[in-house]
Amino acid sequence: MIKRLLISFIGFVLFPVFTATAQEKIPTQSVYVELGGAGLPFSFNYDFRFDKEKVDSWGMRVGAGGYALSGGDSFFSLPIMANKLIGKAPHYFEIGAGATLIAFKTASYSYCSDGYYDQNGNFICNNYIISPNDETSFILDINGSPSLMGTFNIGYRKIPIDGGFTWRINISPIFNDNGFWPLWLGVSFGYAF
Repeated sequence: MIKRLLISFIGFVLFPVFTATAQEKIPTQSVYVELGGAGLPFSFNYDFRFDKEKVDSWGMRVGAGGYALSGGDSFFSLPIMANKLIGKAPHYFEIGAGATLIAFKTASYSYCSDGYYDQNGNFICNNYIISPNDETSFILDINGSPSLMGTFNIGYRKIPIDGGFTWRINISPIFNDNGFWPLWLGVSFGYAF
């Protein structure tokens, strides 16, 4: 009888300890692909919370994205953003601000700086000038490469209590020296852990 009481007492005392350690880790990190948003065309991102015990806290995201086309055009983006999640699992309101580093290369163009038409009407060029194109546009005009674009983020993020498939949708206003674009959207899919 005493042996049973002792085993029951030990079980009663240790049960909360074992169940507390058996709980899943709080999903304060995630990796995801974002279409649009701060990475501009698309980006692969890593997001983490500064407080490893709370999902609804301040955090940061870092990503990389871009493309290269066969015509010689290429675009690279590196979004970095501080963000805050507000809410309770699995639904969170997200706000954030940061910057996206942009580097691009556009195909060069050539023009004739010294030319004339001969007596048959053919154009003859004495001097072709090949010039790199150092301006491009992605939503807003971008002057030179590399360049910075400011970003904001306002949206919804769903993170399951135990981690797993996560998604988010947001409005990401962007700005630079050439203007402000308030309605740039982003959609993300990934994994929280």
